[in-house]
Amino acid sequence: MSENKENFIIETLKFSLIAILIVLPFRIFIAQPFLVSGASMSPNFETGHYLIVDQLSYNFQNPQRGEVIVFRYPQSPKKFFIKRIIGLPNETVILKQQEIIIKNKQNPDGFKLEEPYLKFHSNDNLEMTLSDGEYFTMGDNRPASSDSRSWGVLQEELIIGRAFIRLFPFNQIELFPEYIDDFRKN
Repeated sequence: MSENKENFIIETLKFSLIAILIVLPFRIFIAQPFLVSGASMSPNFETGHYLIVDQLSYNFQNPQRGEVIVFRYPQSPKKFFIKRIIGLPNETVILKQQEIIIKNKQNPDGFKLEEPYLKFHSNDNLEMTLSDGEYFTMGDNRPASSDSRSWGVLQEELIIGRAFIRLFPFNQIELFPEYIDDFRKN
């Protein structure tokens, strides 16, 4: 009986070690969980939504307009925020009332950003030109969002990754939640 108990303990330890060796690198380098807290992305992401954040993709491609990202808050890097990318490096973002105009090399006169996912707009007037490695982010619930309008640009090195999977609530499970494909056209 004692030998069976020792074998069980050894096998359990082996299994635990193998599980740690597989799960830990995955968690550190590939994906990590994120629990939404706050109303800044409402109604598309609500408090309690459970996401898996893709940390790997941005090693091979740059963040794109329209992607929902998780990042370290520039003014307190221990805090994590979730927002949508609006402006890309070397673009000018112009906010006029309820419109967003983006100027870049492809569109020197600018284009109006269409945002069909928005239910809440804000009346902002702001112009910001981004440099290399800088992004302009905004929450989907504009009146209740602390974002690039208030604390400035987001440096690329603060980006953790993009929302890859919404796992909870179960009736809203989806890949790349709330990603708007129309953004890639500009």
